[in-house]
Amino acid sequence: MGFRHRDFPDHVCLLKRSLYGLKQAPRAWYQRFTDFVVTLGFRQSRCDHSLFTFRSGTDTAFLLIYVDDIILVTSSDPLHTRLMASLSGEFAMKDLGPLSYFLGISVTRSGDSMFLSQASYARDIIDRASMSTCNPVATPVDTQSKLGVSSGPDFDNPTLYRSLAGALQYLTFTRPDISYAVQQVCVHMHAPRLDHWNALKRILRYLQGTSHYGLTLGRATSSDLLAYTDANWAGCPDTRRSTSGYCVYFGDNLISWSSKRQTTISRSSAEAEYRGVANVVAELCWLRNLLLEVYKPLPRASIVYCDNISAIYLAGNPVQHQRTKHIELDIHFVREFVQRGEVRILHVPSRYQVADIFTKGLPRVLFEDFRNSLSIRSPPASTAGV
Repeated sequence: MGFRHRDFPDHVCLLKRSLYGLKQAPRAWYQRFTDFVVTLGFRQSRCDHSLFTFRSGTDTAFLLIYVDDIILVTSSDPLHTRLMASLSGEFAMKDLGPLSYFLGISVTRSGDSMFLSQASYARDIIDRASMSTCNPVATPVDTQSKLGVSSGPDFDNPTLYRSLAGALQYLTFTRPDISYAVQQVCVHMHAPRLDHWNALKRILRYLQGTSHYGLTLGRATSSDLLAYTDANWAGCPDTRRSTSGYCVYFGDNLISWSSKRQTTISRSSAEAEYRGVANVVAELCWLRNLLLEVYKPLPRASIVYCDNISAIYLAGNPVQHQRTKHIELDIHFVREFVQRGEVRILHVPSRYQVADIFTKGLPRVLFEDFRNSLSIRSPPASTAGV
């Protein structure tokens, strides 16, 4: 800014190459890459702009990009060789072989399944907190009441607290079992107290004994989407907002989950549960469209399991009354998908409500049962020593 050539005062500089560190560099690189792969026959996904799909006859390929890290999946070796030759001829890149490590996530194959783990990343977090010799605990959060804003005196090192809490958020990519506990400590990052720090240390103590755990993905036995959703009504002691959570399965594989405080206060438990249903239906809508783009359309309705009968009635009964008129938008959103036959809302007993693990602290036996249902377990025996 301010530079002017004395011989060409009305000229501007022509950008020949984007450099790392500049604000426009990621956008310029992404557009450059997108323009090229489109010429190869790829189509950019509308649901996820970092995903590109290719189909020509019986040949199918999927390309996923994050900055300069790329995953390429092809239906045949000749197609893989041809696409890699085209990409290598245009960009300075090389084939690193079968997927084994991507964005800090270790990928281990065992038969028809993959084991996703962030074990080394979890150990680094524990070391940063100087807790490498701490005693492990069985659960990441206790079953007591929620922590409030004024729980205990101020913590003397808020920078460390924020750093560790932020690091734990990335760990939830392969460890959904700590999603609720991490969500609870992250809502107090602006002004952490001593009790909040103790809650964060409990998560680290839980990771101390389970750092080698990870997410297992196998060959899908069916092509159906199945979701569980739950809400903890007025769980926040300060704002009285509810915490809602859900998990979505594709066949037997867990592919999406969330634990989040709701943005508004619910007047009843049925309303809180229904807002949770609306959240998971929105996720299912996105997933159904994404599967359609990767040539895997769903022939049947997606099932949503909820343990609140009143919320289920709201999804199927068009009659509104005094307690539901203010949530009209969510009601119409869910009902539209129910009436179109794309989503079905069914009841599940609370004992089998897997989404409970995303909304509250659970006893050890129930927590371990739900954790196993999320496919969070130790690595396969053949890779346990790796």
